Amino acid sequence: MLYDFSNLKKQLHEVEKWLGNEYLGVRTGRATPAILDNVVVEVFSSRTPLKHAASISIEDAKTIRVAPWDKSLIKAMEKAIAEANLGLSVSSDDQGLRVSFPDLTSERRQALVKVTREKLEHARVSVRAERDEVWSDIQAKEREGEIPEDDKFRLKEEMQNCVDAANQKLESLALRKEEEISK
Repeated sequence: MLYDFSNLKKQLHEVEKWLGNEYLGVRTGRATPAILDNVVVEVFSSRTPLKHAASISIEDAKTIRVAPWDKSLIKAMEKAIAEANLGLSVSSDDQGLRVSFPDLTSERRQALVKVTREKLEHARVSVRAERDEVWSDIQAKEREGEIPEDDKFRLKEEMQNCVDAANQKLESLALRKEEEISK
């Protein structure tokens, strides 16, 4: 084995995982608890993810129920969700919070598709950076005599195959998200 691509494959998988997590936060009109994953609430003078301070469940297709483990945190949680600027409406009652997903307008759908594409482009840039790093390493090893010149081009092709596969996975993630938004 002339070159170990396991680190490249691991990094490409991390980019794919990152994009998938980013897409969880893009609202599609259907209630999904994942949209609240990045909401942080002030709990007893420390910042805590909302999901660590409350039970989050789906009440119906357009509503999420947030039931805090400590009822005194309801106002702080309501404020945190509102400040997260997710385009959701929040109301509280004695049991907790009700987070409602308004219907998506065509303008909002277009804006979400644009956000989806921006996140995809950010992921592609990360993939290109990983590719460039590995290619530089292969060229350096060839200059140092560790890799013969013929093998350098074979390794480049193998590296490009890994990158192409990763880009294809990113594209399919983006396409699925755009279809979800357009429904």
